Amino acid sequence: MKLLVVEDQAELANNITSYLSKEGYVCEWCSGYHQAIEKLAGFDYDIVLLDLMLPDGDGLDILRFLKKEYPDTGVLILSAKNALDDKIHGLDLGADDYLPKPFHLSELNARLKAIYRRRHLGGTHDVVFNEITINTETMEVTVNGKPLDLTRKEYEMLLYMVVNKSRVLTKQSIAEHLWGDYMDSVDSFDFVYQHIKNLRKKIVQAGGRDYIQTMYGSGYKFNPQVS
Repeated sequence: MKLLVVEDQAELANNITSYLSKEGYVCEWCSGYHQAIEKLAGFDYDIVLLDLMLPDGDGLDILRFLKKEYPDTGVLILSAKNALDDKIHGLDLGADDYLPKPFHLSELNARLKAIYRRRHLGGTHDVVFNEITINTETMEVTVNGKPLDLTRKEYEMLLYMVVNKSRVLTKQSIAEHLWGDYMDSVDSFDFVYQHIKNLRKKIVQAGGRDYIQTMYGSGYKFNPQVS
């Protein structure tokens, strides 16, 4: 899961990104309105953690921008404990959830997972595609009931491709989603090919079909039509 943390308190932002990174998230941080708009216009995120009180703008305006331009992006509002009006206004504008400060990082993690399940997985922990089953809670993958031994990045890549099945995913978009927007400056994305190659080999060796289709000159597609 790829997140953008919009929070002007550097210490809090660091605590959030450090904790969530250890939980397997790809986290990016910005401290103000203008930087947030720039990142959102240039990169895709699954969920935005949005502080409403920013030094150079209103977090609700970022929410309005997201709902207009990127309605599929989840939004979790972070704001002052007693800011009831902000909570109501944010939810009315389309935010998925609201978490008052201070909060436990474990609760934040649980809420993020719940938002992702609702938006992308139909509210369930299990993503089932033919012979492949992905448990997003335990991060376990099986093929025809047989456990598949994947690295963290291979697991994330498989989930990303299954959720976006039938869509052509460029090497750059895969790299940015799994490693962060700093990958935008990388000259070669050959490492993506290597991860794809390993993932494809493991699925086939476990008795699964090779759904990962190479789109020459474009990227890759998880093709449900493979027979």
